[in-house]
Amino acid sequence: MDVIQLTRELVDIPSITEDEEAVGRYVFDYLKRLADAFRGRVERLEVSLNRYNIFAQWGEAPTVTFSTHMDTVPPFFPSQEDEDFVYGRGSCDAKGILAAMLVAVDNLLVADVRNLGVLALVGEERGSAGAIAAANVDRGARYLINGEPTENKLALGTKGALRYELKATGRPAHSAYPELGESAIEKLLDALQKIRALSLPTDRILGASTMNIGTINGGSAPNVIPAEAKAELLIRLVDDGKSTRRDLQEAVNGLLEVEEILYIEAKLLENRSGFATTTVAYTSDIPLLGDNWGKPFLMGPGSIHAAHTDHERVPKSELLVAVRLYEKLARQLLKEVTE
Repeated sequence: MDVIQLTRELVDIPSITEDEEAVGRYVFDYLKRLADAFRGRVERLEVSLNRYNIFAQWGEAPTVTFSTHMDTVPPFFPSQEDEDFVYGRGSCDAKGILAAMLVAVDNLLVADVRNLGVLALVGEERGSAGAIAAANVDRGARYLINGEPTENKLALGTKGALRYELKATGRPAHSAYPELGESAIEKLLDALQKIRALSLPTDRILGASTMNIGTINGGSAPNVIPAEAKAELLIRLVDDGKSTRRDLQEAVNGLLEVEEILYIEAKLLENRSGFATTTVAYTSDIPLLGDNWGKPFLMGPGSIHAAHTDHERVPKSELLVAVRLYEKLARQLLKEVTE
């Protein structure tokens, strides 16, 4: 199957996070055919009830493992194509990437290249449950080629993520007598102002940490002093996050309750000769997969600016080039092991 057709078939299977079962069956069956044809094996790795990562390998150990995620953000919309692009939810993030990896592995196997693996993950778009579960699996991998939209450039690093939920409590009262109450919203605003004033770290490769106050909720009516308020906050880390975590806790101490929802440290990555390079401001499954999957590399077709949008698309030309680049990188890494 060519990479364009395979991308469309994957896109046309809805797989919003936590509903990856159907696409998982498709990927399992695809890899099973390759396993049967080239003396490999494929297995489901349990993540939670009715949720599985898919892993396949050829050879004694997967010296090079290709990995990306099968889930997408909502809402689902099916594939279309024109002369230049494949459109549809997941076309860019990350089903076109998965298609390019599968075709590259097929080509390598036909050329009698072995010691390859494929790890297809669930849950990356919301909590990375698949990567967290896979971190405990050891198949003897040496190198990991992870896929996210990098416009087919090797990423020299990815930012981390630090997500918080902030909860303020007050005392309700009639708004005509505010002195009898205590505003949770005002507490929350005071805390957010302190957080916004924090000096966040920078890195010479990844640039500056960034912060987004994503949601604010609170109160019941304009004539009632609000008893509750909360906000959700996401910081894109460029380091291990220790100083940011400490500074944030100190800034809001005594004002409200802080719950850490997600923590992923930033990750600097290696380069290899013969590839264009970039840096990206998003995070990936790489930090959560840990050491068992080997030294990581990050590369994939498509632009992150098209991901998660209502016009998500991936250039056909980049899909075709990605197949060749994945083959090239895998061969280069396999050669390093034997030298």
